[in-house]
Amino acid sequence: MKNERISTEAGAELTQNPFAALSSEGLRPGPSGLPPVETAPVKKHRGRVDILRVKAGRGGKTVTVVKNFTGIGLPEKEQLAKAMQRACGTGGSVKNGQIEIQGDKREEVAGILKAANFNPVFAGG
Repeated sequence: MKNERISTEAGAELTQNPFAALSSEGLRPGPSGLPPVETAPVKKHRGRVDILRVKAGRGGKTVTVVKNFTGIGLPEKEQLAKAMQRACGTGGSVKNGQIEIQGDKREEVAGILKAANFNPVFAGG
Protein backbone atom coordinates (compact mmCIF):
# COMPACT_ATOMS: atom_id res chain seq x y z
CA MET A 1 0.00 0.00 0.00
CA LYS A 2 1.34 3.36 -1.00
CA ASN A 3 1.64 6.26 1.50
CA GLU A 4 -1.31 8.48 0.76
CA ARG A 5 -0.98 11.98 2.05
CA ILE A 6 -3.88 14.09 3.16
CA SER A 7 -4.09 17.40 1.40
CA THR A 8 -3.56 20.47 3.56
CA GLU A 9 -5.10 22.79 1.01
CA ALA A 10 -7.80 24.94 2.61
CA GLY A 11 -11.03 23.37 1.53
CA ALA A 12 -14.59 23.36 2.81
CA GLU A 13 -13.93 20.30 5.00
CA LEU A 14 -11.24 22.15 6.96
CA THR A 15 -13.26 25.30 7.62
CA GLN A 16 -16.29 23.69 9.23
CA ASN A 17 -17.48 25.52 12.36
CA PRO A 18 -19.34 23.23 14.77
CA PHE A 19 -21.02 26.23 16.46
CA ALA A 20 -22.28 27.91 13.29
CA ALA A 21 -25.82 26.48 13.63
CA LEU A 22 -26.27 27.57 17.26
CA SER A 23 -28.45 30.54 18.21
CA SER A 24 -29.40 32.22 21.46
CA GLU A 25 -33.11 32.05 20.67
CA GLY A 26 -35.09 30.50 23.52
CA LEU A 27 -32.42 31.17 26.18
CA ARG A 28 -33.00 33.31 29.25
CA PRO A 29 -31.43 36.76 29.14
CA GLY A 30 -28.33 37.33 31.23
CA PRO A 31 -28.42 39.22 34.52
CA SER A 32 -29.23 42.89 34.14
CA GLY A 33 -27.19 44.31 37.01
CA LEU A 34 -23.70 42.95 36.58
CA PRO A 35 -21.39 43.48 39.55
CA PRO A 36 -18.64 46.04 39.01
CA VAL A 37 -15.36 44.67 37.74
CA GLU A 38 -12.84 44.61 40.57
CA THR A 39 -9.38 45.82 39.71
CA ALA A 40 -6.30 44.79 41.61
CA PRO A 41 -5.25 47.42 44.13
CA VAL A 42 -2.10 49.31 43.27
CA LYS A 43 0.66 48.14 45.57
CA LYS A 44 2.34 50.92 47.46
CA HIS A 45 6.02 51.04 48.20
CA ARG A 46 6.68 49.20 51.42
CA GLY A 47 9.46 51.45 52.61
CA ARG A 48 13.16 51.95 52.25
CA VAL A 49 15.67 49.20 52.94
CA ASP A 50 19.44 49.57 53.00
CA ILE A 51 21.80 47.26 51.07
CA LEU A 52 25.39 47.09 52.31
CA ARG A 53 28.53 45.24 51.25
CA VAL A 54 30.25 44.09 54.45
CA LYS A 55 33.64 42.43 54.92
CA ALA A 56 34.55 43.26 58.51
CA GLY A 57 34.45 40.44 61.02
CA ARG A 58 33.79 37.76 58.43
CA GLY A 59 37.23 36.33 57.85
CA GLY A 60 37.82 38.43 54.72
CA LYS A 61 34.68 37.17 52.99
CA THR A 62 32.24 39.63 51.44
CA VAL A 63 28.57 39.52 52.45
CA THR A 64 25.62 41.54 51.16
CA VAL A 65 23.46 42.72 54.07
CA VAL A 66 19.89 44.01 53.74
CA LYS A 67 18.59 45.87 56.79
CA ASN A 68 16.13 48.46 58.12
CA PHE A 69 12.96 46.58 57.20
CA THR A 70 9.80 48.12 58.67
CA GLY A 71 6.47 46.37 59.07
CA ILE A 72 7.67 42.96 57.89
CA GLY A 73 7.86 39.81 59.97
CA LEU A 74 10.39 37.02 60.15
CA PRO A 75 8.49 34.62 57.82
CA GLU A 76 8.46 37.19 55.01
CA LYS A 77 12.13 37.98 55.54
CA GLU A 78 12.89 34.27 55.24
CA GLN A 79 10.89 34.11 51.98
CA LEU A 80 12.80 37.10 50.60
CA ALA A 81 16.10 35.53 51.68
CA LYS A 82 15.22 32.29 49.84
CA ALA A 83 14.31 34.23 46.69
CA MET A 84 17.61 36.14 46.89
CA GLN A 85 19.58 32.93 47.40
CA ARG A 86 17.95 31.37 44.31
CA ALA A 87 18.51 34.49 42.19
CA CYS A 88 22.14 34.86 43.28
CA GLY A 89 23.01 31.17 43.35
CA THR A 90 24.57 31.52 46.80
CA GLY A 91 23.80 30.85 50.44
CA GLY A 92 22.40 33.24 52.95
CA SER A 93 20.44 33.61 56.15
CA VAL A 94 18.32 35.89 58.30
CA LYS A 95 20.16 37.09 61.43
CA ASN A 96 19.13 39.79 63.91
CA GLY A 97 16.35 41.03 61.60
CA GLN A 98 18.76 41.41 58.65
CA ILE A 99 19.13 39.32 55.51
CA GLU A 100 22.70 38.23 54.76
CA ILE A 101 23.62 36.89 51.30
CA GLN A 102 27.07 35.48 50.58
CA GLY A 103 29.16 37.52 48.14
CA ASP A 104 28.77 40.98 46.63
CA LYS A 105 25.29 40.53 45.14
CA ARG A 106 23.90 44.03 45.65
CA GLU A 107 22.41 44.41 42.14
CA GLU A 108 20.62 41.05 42.21
CA VAL A 109 19.30 41.70 45.72
CA ALA A 110 18.05 45.16 44.68
CA GLY A 111 16.09 43.56 41.82
CA ILE A 112 14.36 41.14 44.19
CA LEU A 113 13.51 43.96 46.61
CA LYS A 114 12.09 46.15 43.82
CA ALA A 115 9.89 43.26 42.70
CA ALA A 116 8.61 43.01 46.30
CA ASN A 117 7.77 46.77 46.22
CA PHE A 118 10.56 47.89 48.52
CA ASN A 119 12.75 50.91 47.80
CA PRO A 120 16.34 49.58 47.97
CA VAL A 121 19.12 52.07 48.70
CA PHE A 122 22.83 51.27 48.47
CA ALA A 123 24.32 52.48 51.74
CA GLY A 124 28.04 52.50 52.51
CA GLY A 125 30.35 49.59 51.82
